[in-house]
Amino acid sequence: MYKIQTMNVIAEKGLEVLQEARCAVGPDVQRPDALLIRSAKLHNREFNPELLCIGRAGIGVDNIPIDRCTKEGIAVFNAPGGNADSVKELLLCALTMASRDIIGAVDWVRSLAGEGDAIPALVEKGKNSFAGPEISGKKLGVIGLGAIGSRVANAALRLDMDVYGYDPYLSVDSAWNLSSKVHHVTDLDELFRTCDYFTMHIHYTPETAHYLNAEAFAKMKPGVRILNFARGELVDDDAMLAALDTGRVARYVTDFPNAKLVGMPNVVALPHLGATTPEAEEKCAVMAAKEILDYLNNGNVRNSVNLPNATLDRLGKSRLCLLHKNQPGMLNRFLEIIAAGNVNVEHMLNKARGEVAYTIFDTSTPLDETVADGMRAIPDVTRVRLLV
Repeated sequence: MYKIQTMNVIAEKGLEVLQEARCAVGPDVQRPDALLIRSAKLHNREFNPELLCIGRAGIGVDNIPIDRCTKEGIAVFNAPGGNADSVKELLLCALTMASRDIIGAVDWVRSLAGEGDAIPALVEKGKNSFAGPEISGKKLGVIGLGAIGSRVANAALRLDMDVYGYDPYLSVDSAWNLSSKVHHVTDLDELFRTCDYFTMHIHYTPETAHYLNAEAFAKMKPGVRILNFARGELVDDDAMLAALDTGRVARYVTDFPNAKLVGMPNVVALPHLGATTPEAEEKCAVMAAKEILDYLNNGNVRNSVNLPNATLDRLGKSRLCLLHKNQPGMLNRFLEIIAAGNVNVEHMLNKARGEVAYTIFDTSTPLDETVADGMRAIPDVTRVRLLV
C-alpha cells in the first residue's frame, strides 16, 4: 500500500482515485511515497528518502524545486490540459472585454444608482463612451497550439473570427485536435503584421520571458488587442504600458495583475481566474492522481516536467526502472548486470531528456534485490526501483 500525502485541499474525485487503489491518503501521512499538491510551496521542504514522486494538480510548478527533485530522483508531474476548457471559456469572455469597455460600462451604470427615472435617458446618452468593434471577421493570432491554444483557436472559428496559429513545436496530438481552418503560420513576424487580436498559450521559461516586448509591439498593427492568460512574465509590462499610451495596443486583458498594471487605462486585469472552476480542479486532481498511481505501480512516466515521458505495458515477471544520467554506455552496463543473473530481458524502453535518462526493463523471470543493488552501485544512477 502506497502512502500519499496531500498538502492542499484536493478535489474529492482525485482523492477517490487513490483511495480506490487502496493508498493511504491525507495531510497527516508520514514518510510518503508521493505528494499530491496544488500551490503548496516546497522549496524549503526536506524530502524523505522514500519519496518517489510529486503530483501537481495544475499546470504551474514554480512552487516545486525541480532541479533538486531531479538530483534526488523524484519525478514531478503536472496536469496539462486539465484546466483547458476553463481557460478557453474565460478567454472567450476576455475577447469581448478586449473589444468593448464592458468593465467601465458596468461601473458607470452602477454610478447612476439614485438617479431614479432619469437612468434610461442617461444610459442612452452615455453608452457610446463604451463602444468597441465586433470580433466577428477579425483576425486572431494564437501563439502556442497545445491543449488550451487549440481549443481557443477552434472556438474562435465558431465566433466567425479568422484564426492564425503559430507553434514551431506543434505536436501530432495537438495537430489532430486543431481545425483545418486555422491558418498555420511559420513566421512570427507575419502573425504580428496580420492579426487584430493576440493570445498566448506557451510555457514561461527564461527563453520566453518578455516574449511580447517593445520590438514585437512595433511590428503589430496599430490598435491591436492582446490577451494574456498564460503567464504574466511573458509580457514586458513597461513596453506594454508604453504601447498602450501611444495607441499601438488598444487594450490589454490579463489574468496576472501587478503593481504596474492595476488601475492603468485600457488594462483589464483579472484575479488569476483561468482555472477557478470546480470542473478544472477535478480534472487536474484526477489527472495528477492517475499519473502518480501509474508511476508507483508500473514505473510509467506521463506528463513529467523533469523526466522523459516513458510508458511501457507490463510484459514480464519483474520490472526494473532506472533513473540515471544520459551518458554513453549506460545501457550496456545495465544489461551486463542483468545477464550476469542469467535473466532474459523480455521488453525494454530507454528515453532521454537533456542530461536525464530513464530506462525500463521487463524480465522473463523474477529479479531480486541483488540485481537492483548492482544497479545502485553505478555512480551515475540516481534511482532504482524493482517492481514485481
